Amino acid sequence: MNSRIRQGALALIATAALALPALAQEIKISHQFKANTDGRDKATRLFVEEVNKKDANLKFRIYPGSSLNIKPVAQFDALQAGTLEMAVFPMSYAVGKVPEMSITIMPGTITSVDHAMRLKGTAFHKKLQDVAHKNGVHIVTWWWTPGGFASKIREIGGPDTVKGEKMRAADPTFESMLKAAGASVINIASNEIYPSLQSGVLTSTLTSAETFVSMRIYEQTKFATVGGDYTLWWLLQPLVMSKAAWDKLSPAQRKIFEEAANKSDEFFAAGQREAVKRMEEAYVKAGAKVRALTKAEFDAWIDLAKKTSWPEYSAKSADAKELLELIAKVK
Repeated sequence: MNSRIRQGALALIATAALALPALAQEIKISHQFKANTDGRDKATRLFVEEVNKKDANLKFRIYPGSSLNIKPVAQFDALQAGTLEMAVFPMSYAVGKVPEMSITIMPGTITSVDHAMRLKGTAFHKKLQDVAHKNGVHIVTWWWTPGGFASKIREIGGPDTVKGEKMRAADPTFESMLKAAGASVINIASNEIYPSLQSGVLTSTLTSAETFVSMRIYEQTKFATVGGDYTLWWLLQPLVMSKAAWDKLSPAQRKIFEEAANKSDEFFAAGQREAVKRMEEAYVKAGAKVRALTKAEFDAWIDLAKKTSWPEYSAKSADAKELLELIAKVK
C-alpha cells in the first residue's frame, strides 16, 4: 500500500475512534442513602433496570451509603472532574460552587408533588439544565422531595417558634430566612443530622421525609411538623451525571437514559406521597407529637422568605434572577 494512502487510512481510523462513545466500561453511581430502603436508592435501581432493558452493554454499579468513600458534598467535585460518572445529588449541596442551585430548595416556590412535576420540561427546567451544563454536570432525573421540621425541644409552627433553635436546613438562602426568625443555623449533609442531634450540636432540623425515616431521625427528635396542605421544605435530589460522561453517550444511549428517567420520575413522584405518610407513622410509633403547618403559619414563612431568601438569591446573578422568575410562572 502506498505510504500516503496508508497514512490517510490511519488518520481516518483515528478520527472514527474519537467519534465513538468512550464512556467508562462501568458507570459508578454514588449516593449517601440506605440501599433498598430509601426511595432515592430504589428509584436509582429502577433507572438502571430500565436502561439495561434497552442497552445491556452499559454496566452500572451503585454505591449506596457513601460506600464509594466520597463525601456527599464532594460528589459534585468528582462529577465536575469526571472521576465519578453519576450520583444521586441534593442540588443544594452544590451552592458553594454554583450559588444559583439554591433555587432547588427555595421556600415558597414548590407547593406539591404535582406542582414539582409540572415544572418538568418548562423554561425553568431548561434554564436549570443550562446552568448545570455550564458547571460540568447534567441533570438526568426530576426527583423532588417534600420534607418538614423536627425538633428535640418544641413544636415548630410559624417563624416565631424557631427562636433559639440550632437548626439544619441545607441551603444558605433558606438559612437566611431561619436566621431572621431567630434560629442558629448549621450547614451539614443529611447523613450528619442524626449524630449532630444526638450530640446536641443540633436541636432541630429540616430535611426530606425520606431522610427522616431512612436515617431514623425520629429516634433523636420528639416533635415533627410534616404533611397537610402546606409544605415549606422541598428539594430537588435527582440523578445527575458528569457532563463529560453524558457527552460520551451516543444519541441512542441518551434517548434510552431519558426514557428511563421518565419511568423513574413517575415512580419517585408516587413514592414521595407515601414517604410523607411513612414519616408521620414513624413519628407516631416513636411516641412523638406530629402536626402540620397551618395556612397562617405557612403564609408567615413565605412572607419572611420573600423579604430574606428571595431577594438574597435574586442578587446572586442574572441567572439566579431569571430562575426565580421562571419558577414563579408555573402554578
